[in-house]
Amino acid sequence: MTTGRQAGTGDAGVPAGAPPAGSPLAPPHRALTVGLLAIVACFAFEAMAVTTAMPVVSADLGGAGAYGLAFSMYLTASLAATVLAGSWCDRAGPAPAMLTGLALMTAGLLTCALAGDFVLLILGRAVSGAGGGLMIVAVYVLIGICLPERLQPQLFGWMSAAWVLPSLVGPLAAGLLAQLGAWRAVFAAVVPVVVVAVVLIRRQLRAAGAPAAPELTGAAARRRLVAGRVLAAAVLAAQASLTVAVTAATEPAAPAGAVLPTVLTGATVVVAAASLRRLMPAGFFRFGAGLPAVMWARLGLSVTFFGAEAFLPLMLTTVHAAPPAVAGLTLTTGAVGWTAGAFWQARTRVPPHRLIAVAATLLVGSMAVMAAVVTGPVGLGAAMIVWAVAGFGMGVGTSVAGVLTLRYSTSADRGVNASSMQLADQLGGVVGTAGAGALFGVAVARSAGADAAGGFVLMWVVLAALALVAVAAGLRTGLRAA
Repeated sequence: MTTGRQAGTGDAGVPAGAPPAGSPLAPPHRALTVGLLAIVACFAFEAMAVTTAMPVVSADLGGAGAYGLAFSMYLTASLAATVLAGSWCDRAGPAPAMLTGLALMTAGLLTCALAGDFVLLILGRAVSGAGGGLMIVAVYVLIGICLPERLQPQLFGWMSAAWVLPSLVGPLAAGLLAQLGAWRAVFAAVVPVVVVAVVLIRRQLRAAGAPAAPELTGAAARRRLVAGRVLAAAVLAAQASLTVAVTAATEPAAPAGAVLPTVLTGATVVVAAASLRRLMPAGFFRFGAGLPAVMWARLGLSVTFFGAEAFLPLMLTTVHAAPPAVAGLTLTTGAVGWTAGAFWQARTRVPPHRLIAVAATLLVGSMAVMAAVVTGPVGLGAAMIVWAVAGFGMGVGTSVAGVLTLRYSTSADRGVNASSMQLADQLGGVVGTAGAGALFGVAVARSAGADAAGGFVLMWVVLAALALVAVAAGLRTGLRAA
């Protein structure tokens, strides 16, 4: 089996006018690149469009009381599938995980499109999440096997760019379909595109066989799978108990009711951490250099950015009275900044570990400035600029982390390491949004709803502090593991 350093280097005989051999769009890599970009674009469209349409879906299917489950069940299933995909790709190559993920994602999307009640829609979201978790790990493994390392930064930049068009078109298209009562098309429209995308990479999937000696086999692989299931369950339980704890803490009549759910939240966090020990590279909890530091950097970046992103439109609409559509444009500036950062990191000569530290520093500064923007006179315009800078930092940091993860991997553990990186992203999103929501909810409740701005300031400051973890981790990504 060829490795990422060896595959696809025979670029002789490229026709005149074709992309240069040093491009992911050169003939040897074109089908792979287009197929992978289409897959990522489908993920992006589903994320943006489904979020936009879900209020109408919930109203039509009577799902107001279970609204959050449509998202948390997707995440939980994706977490479990991501763990499975890692060891599966290392044992059998990326093809089985990719094709099974395609089947599950298709079944889940069609279930959502045909759902007659909200419970069935939640089931479809869970199945779709499992499919997505399998496919995204297979994507990274396929890149490591089939694309030379010198081209990987470029492809990661283009993968970030694949989010921009869905970020612009997805919410608008989904909103119009929802207004016309055709929200089911939001789910169904993704299916043919993702199927065609997988067909485009069928040759590379067939050629990407299993490594000769995978790192995890037998009992070790089964223990990792069990740990993934426990982690997914613990994450779901932690979110539920934290929600109950925050609700109880904000009740003036009985704040003591928050004690038990708070204890349960702490217990589930401990369980999740214990499970995570089996799912991250050795040395992760010692803040080890090299690959463990890459995982910490990715986790810190995701906690900060996604925690802030979830509440940025709310801040602009409540504190600065911005119309929802205008507030949503701020998220688009972040997507554009993300793409710019992803392309820039592929061209700069700055060492990768310094790039991650710089990216995380941009997030620290962005969160600090955002705390001032909350009460400033130019809130909306400043927020757009600041969020574009934060997006630039994420584009740099996440792309470089992807490159380093593949660089520090071998054919025997590429799938497991790609799985760990995706887990860091997913956990970062959960911790960031749930933690930021808890901080904001408690702060606003304590002020009797009179100081929403104060709740946002607290949230931005805490997120800035958390981003410092990614700065420190970034500086350790270039060191040799002890």
